Amino acid sequence: MNNNKYLREELLRQSGVNPKKCMKCGKCTATCPAFDEMEYHPHQFVSMVESGDIEPLLKSESLYKCLSCFACIDRCPRGVEPAKLVEAVRLSVIRKQGGNRLSADDVPSLLDEDVPQQLLVSAFRKYSK
Repeated sequence: MNNNKYLREELLRQSGVNPKKCMKCGKCTATCPAFDEMEYHPHQFVSMVESGDIEPLLKSESLYKCLSCFACIDRCPRGVEPAKLVEAVRLSVIRKQGGNRLSADDVPSLLDEDVPQQLLVSAFRKYSK
């Protein structure tokens, strides 16, 4: 449990999110374009980190379904910023694994003429930290 407390504090420090401000209204989840793909939704990330129930999040594919579009941040009436918390959990997992979810060699097979260049830059930032 002590390890979870340390991890919780580290995630909150990295993300800058104050989960105590969350009133669990679900507006962040309602606006999330990846809602159907996620096992844990934005408001659940916030709640689970706040309660210290972090282990399921570390193993969840929801980490990689989040689009980092910040729709949840825009919609939150309390300014909780769930996407920043999801990003912090994702980076924690990547650092713990010691590797990246996406390598430069994986990119060519994912490309087509409709992929915006900004998406590629964003993906490298997200998956190569």
